[in-house]
Amino acid sequence: MSRILLPFLTALAAALVAVPAASARTVNYWIAAKPMTWNEIPNQRDAIMGTHYSPSQTVFPTVVYKRYTRDWKRPLRNVGAGTSNQDDIPGPLIRARVGDRIRVHFKNMDTVFKRVHSMHFHGVHYRPSSDGAYLPGFSGRDAAVEPGHSYIYTLHAGSDSVGVWPYHDHSQSMEESIAGGMYGMLSILGPGQKRPDREFEVVFAPMGQFQTIDGRAFVGNTPVFTSKVGETVQWDVMAMGSEHHTFHVHGHRWRAADGTYKDTQTVGPAETFVFRWHEDAPGTWLYHCHVEAHMMAGMIGIYRVRR
Repeated sequence: MSRILLPFLTALAAALVAVPAASARTVNYWIAAKPMTWNEIPNQRDAIMGTHYSPSQTVFPTVVYKRYTRDWKRPLRNVGAGTSNQDDIPGPLIRARVGDRIRVHFKNMDTVFKRVHSMHFHGVHYRPSSDGAYLPGFSGRDAAVEPGHSYIYTLHAGSDSVGVWPYHDHSQSMEESIAGGMYGMLSILGPGQKRPDREFEVVFAPMGQFQTIDGRAFVGNTPVFTSKVGETVQWDVMAMGSEHHTFHVHGHRWRAADGTYKDTQTVGPAETFVFRWHEDAPGTWLYHCHVEAHMMAGMIGIYRVRR
């Protein structure tokens, strides 16, 4: 094969991965940057150590990604019913399948801090106009959506997009936004892959003086995930911030990509991993970060399996 033809074919193959088929469906999401008052520890207590906290230590104003109906008419839960007893952090789980075009209609409703915000997506294909990352002199409105304004991000789920990926604010407000819980996940299924019966989102992230799971700290505040024996359960695990964590769930194992079984896996900033199992272990189990200092600072929760 000629040296001229080979690069052309390589580029063509990459393009075919990035561009969905003409018959692919379009998935629409309506999401806003919404100000709210957040409480990391609603019951004001670390149940394991018996420590009590005051609202002045745990309550603060922030901005989160919130899901809405079309044209931002009515707010919706970020997570599906029966998935978690928590909401608002992380942002809406954006679900799609390989070949889909994803249109994310984003509106900046930040009337408290009045900051610009954006959405930057990992793991999917897009043009520079949907990158959402602020770079002076190069980026456009996608990277700095002003309060009261909106923008549409257009994404494509390629064959290399299967799995779970982060999205987050990448505007000039990125540091404050991520510290306040402004992040979420995309969950992309492969062709013919069945959706699980339960899909749990676990985001490890520092928040103030605490280490949180989905923006909450300590058992009784962190998400309680529930399933039933016989169900297919999927765990979407992500870290945000600047620290590494190790996800561990008691009484269970999962098969890693190399075929070995694991019950603990490390995840770094903006990294994700996903796994499934067929649930067969009824009872109440712990899940947590196995960096002990992180667990004792709040990164621990409960997983309940019913018969």
